[in-house]
Amino acid sequence: MEYVYAALILNESGEEINEDNLTDVLDAAGVDVEESRVKALVAALEDVDIDEAVSEAAAVPAGGAAAGGAAAGDAGGDEGDEEEEAEETSDVPDTTDEDDDEDDDAGGEGLGELFG
Repeated sequence: MEYVYAALILNESGEEINEDNLTDVLDAAGVDVEESRVKALVAALEDVDIDEAVSEAAAVPAGGAAAGGAAAGDAGGDEGDEEEEAEETSDVPDTTDEDDDEDDDAGGEGLGELFG
């Protein structure tokens, strides 16, 4: 990501994005520069309008994936149906008893009968 950030800095400052400038920015940031990555990035950005790409990326809402998931859920039907399904499929017994001591004693007696 440091390489892309360096290219964005050069673009914002109006400098040409070339190997020398990109290497200088990365060196100034204390990044161990890999010449092959610098060359690849410069080649990849050769025909890219960075300002346009940034403005298109900024136009996408940050919660785009979450909003899409919510829309897909709404398309499936009414919210009331989903709540009913959740209640119907809950076959797990309620284990939140307040009288845990009584349950422990009863369980011990049952084991005593089995092994006694």
